[in-house]
This record gives sequence, structure tokens and C-alpha cells, in this order.
Amino acid sequence: MSFRSGVLVLPLIALATACAPSPAPSAATPAATLPPLTEASFSEELTERTFRYFWETTDTEKCLAPDRWPSNPFSSIAATGFALTAYGIGAERGYVTRAEAAQRTRDCLRFYWTAPQGPAATGMAGHKGFFYHFLNNEDGTRRGKTELSTVDTSLLLGGVLFAQSYYDRDTPVEAEIRDLAEKIYGRVDWTFVQRENSRIPSANGGGQKAIAMGWYPERGEGGDFGTHDWVGYNEGMLVYILALGSPTHPVGKDAWDKGWAADLEKDWGIYYGQEHLQFEPLFGHQYSHVWVDFRGIRDEFMRGKGIDYFENSRRATLAQRAYGADNPNEWLGYSADIWGWTASDGPGYSKGKYSVNGTPRDFNGYMARGVSAIRVVDDGTIVPTAAGGSVAFAPEAAIPALMAMRTQYGPRLYTRYGFKDAFNPGFIFTDSGSKSGAVDPVHGWVANDYLGIDQGPILAMMENHRSGLVWKVMRKNPHIVRGLKRIGFTGGWLDEPK
Repeated sequence: MSFRSGVLVLPLIALATACAPSPAPSAATPAATLPPLTEASFSEELTERTFRYFWETTDTEKCLAPDRWPSNPFSSIAATGFALTAYGIGAERGYVTRAEAAQRTRDCLRFYWTAPQGPAATGMAGHKGFFYHFLNNEDGTRRGKTELSTVDTSLLLGGVLFAQSYYDRDTPVEAEIRDLAEKIYGRVDWTFVQRENSRIPSANGGGQKAIAMGWYPERGEGGDFGTHDWVGYNEGMLVYILALGSPTHPVGKDAWDKGWAADLEKDWGIYYGQEHLQFEPLFGHQYSHVWVDFRGIRDEFMRGKGIDYFENSRRATLAQRAYGADNPNEWLGYSADIWGWTASDGPGYSKGKYSVNGTPRDFNGYMARGVSAIRVVDDGTIVPTAAGGSVAFAPEAAIPALMAMRTQYGPRLYTRYGFKDAFNPGFIFTDSGSKSGAVDPVHGWVANDYLGIDQGPILAMMENHRSGLVWKVMRKNPHIVRGLKRIGFTGGWLDEPK
């Protein structure tokens, strides 16, 4: 899921030399509208609609949350982690009963505990306690040649451990949830994916203690860990917290010190007046924060900077809003209220065929969009989860942005399950044959699908903003606490007596 580690692997958006004229929208018609809502009413409606995405689309027998909907080509284990978290949020909000959420959760954990594990390249859901990135909808086994993913397993485990701590009542179902969660987490062998234990040295400048991003069983005898590790500032924080917190197969503190945090200074910079660790797409600033409350707790690096990772993510969010307001590349539709870039669908690949504001442009399909002092990856596509997943960091910027998207783009963008994955106001080229979304000659492109890993942060971080639910629950989880303390985090709630 990551698009950068140790080396810089995000593509640059280049300007092409050839272009075709933009259609002239002279007979503009207004977009369909939705009734106005107060901020409180909008927040509640968005929360419930996004919850319904997970409740209504996740397979109840095999607990396979769709990677995307309605196309639903396969399941994503990361999306399932968000689904498990969504069930508790729905119970707390009263969208479903606690008993309904608990039963659904128990059945889900039963599936993942009994799903086949082993080194075979086919017919398995995972190996060494980890799971493959994508699973087949038919039976929950490995999809194609997708990797055994450390970060996507971590996002699944975020939901598993949330369930372990949320369902704390003395009932048979909730007791079984806690037991299954402990077994699923305890089975993961984190030492298996630590680079020093692999046969291949790191190829991206990372330390030998770093955790590899993935493993492929068919690549040579014993499989292969690929070339990329979790090194440098990115969403891999949660990977290391869980790897160090393991009660059964932990890695040592040197995995953090000589791996992920070995050279954080190179990622430190200033963008639009905000000094923070740079990572272009906002998912890198959001995913670990869904389950870990970083407010007031610091590791060695952040103690030296005088801030915490929560403030770092807030600054990254505000820098993106400032970029949207400035709109230096003159994309259509950008403003202080219409902004947000992260990994998402896009209108499809074309190089220099179309122009926006008189400039030939490149467009892309699914990719990691984002802006930072290091580089800008922007093809005019705006992603609601970029603002939605940052609601807890900067609600004064993120909630107005989401409300403006709903108002300006109406039911094409905001519908049954909340926000479609992305939209591009400047992509008005109806001759493009875009397969990923619908193109309007006046109002631009809107994605066909919702994406589970983009829906999840919107729901969870809206709830963390409103009630702090996920953070409060996870502060009680001994594995999260153990991992943070073994890394060297101190301060705030982590030092408070339990």
C-alpha cells in the first residue's frame, strides 16, 4: 500500500508538449444539488452513511470487506480492519445494536483465525500470521500474486485489537472476541519479516533491522521479501508499534531506531509555512493515527523537534489546504475549501492529450497523489478522504472542505455511502473513454467506486474528532501500550497511571 520507502518511488507529473483543445462549456448547467445541512447534521449523516458502507457490503460469512464498491473485484484485508472498527462505531452510535456488532465481529475473527496459512503460493490466506494484501471473494484465499503485506496486515490488526478492547463485557460472544483477537495477533511472527532475517540485503538504503514491506512465496526457494522496507516517515509506524508490542514474536527496539526512524531528518522540511515531516499523500499522515492517539506522546525524534506526530499530521493537513488555496499549477476547482490529495482512483492515463487552462496535462488512474516540499504529484484529482481522514487533526479546515464538496458536486459525488473515491473538476473530456468514472462536460470526472481504505479513515477519524472513541478504546489495549513504550514513546496519556 505504501508508495515510498527509503528510495523515492513516487512518479512526477510532467507537462507534455502536445495538447488538444479543451471543450468550451458555453451552455453550462448547474450541478444537481443536495439540501443544506448544519455542520452537526452533516457530520452525523456522513458518519452513518460511511458506516453503512462497511456494514452492508462486507461479506458476513467470510468477513471479506470489498477493496472497492460497487465493482467489488476482490477483498482487501486493510478494508476489513476498517470494517471491524466500523462495527464498534456503529454500535456506539446506535446504528446497530451492540449484540449485532459483536456477533458480526466474532464471526469475522473466527474466519481469520481459521483461514488457511502456509508457504504455498496458492490456496492460502496468509503465512506466519500475516495475510495477503488482497483475497479472493469466493473463498478468502490469495488473489493472484499479491504480496504477503506487513502494512495491510497491520491495518487488519488495528481492527482486531480495537475489537479486543471494545468488546469488554462478560458475555460468551464478547469473551470469544477477546480470545480470538489475542490468538490472531499472537500468531504473527514479526521476526520473519525483519530484514536481518531475510536472505536478501536491503536494496533501498534501509538498515538491516528494518521490516520488509512484503513477501512473495513463488520468488525462489523460501520466497522473497522484495526490495523495499519500512524506512523513513510513512504509514509504517503502526507496523513497528505492533511488531514491538507482540507478546510472542516481537522485534527489538533497533528495528525502529535502525529501520523506520533511522534517517527521519531527511524527511523534515517546510511547506507552505508548515514545518513537519514530509510525505506527499495524506494517508501516510493518517493511517497509524486511526488507532493510536499520538497526542502528547513523543519518541526521541519528536522530543527533539518539540512537537508530536499528531501535530505533525495537523501541519501536513494545513499545508495541503494552503496548496489548494494557492493552486500554483492552476487546476480547475481548487480553493481553500476544495482540496485534498492522497492515494486514489483517477480519470485514467493520458499524456499531454488534453489541456487545462491552456496548459497540456498528464492524467492518471489509481496512484498516490500528494504535495510536499519534496515533490508535487497532482493531476487535478481531489480526494475526499484526504480531508476526511484529517478531520481529527484540523476540523476547522477538513469539515468545511467536506461540506463544500457535498454542496458543489452534489449527488454525483456524495451519495448512498458518503463520498465516492475522487473527483477531477478539470477533466471534462467526454471523448476520453474513462472506465474509472463518469465524465461531465461541465462539472468534470467523478469516480465510479468507493474504496474501503479511503472510507475507513473518514469514518474513524470523524468519530475520533467527535467522541475520541477509537483512541480511548485503544489506549486500554496492552499490546499498543507495550509497543509504544518499547519504541521509547513517553508523555501524555502513556505515562498516566492506569
